[in-house]
Amino acid sequence: MILPTKHLSPERSLLAIGAEVVSILNEPKTISRVWEELVKTRSGPKGRALVPYGWFVLSLDLLFILGAIECHAGHVARAKT
Repeated sequence: MILPTKHLSPERSLLAIGAEVVSILNEPKTISRVWEELVKTRSGPKGRALVPYGWFVLSLDLLFILGAIECHAGHVARAKT
């Protein structure tokens, strides 16, 4: 789930989704704005997101646990290193 496996393509792994989320976070943004931008980059037929919202939330959890993102006043931003 976190890493790609034989049954999980690399694009659907939480690490890959998290990498896209970090690339979207060029400035602090709300969760809904990050989701909308991710859907734009990963939309399939009929504009549907190729990643379920639950996987998006799990990728945010993973990034937070790893210290890659921070949450302040309802906004998500890249962690300051």
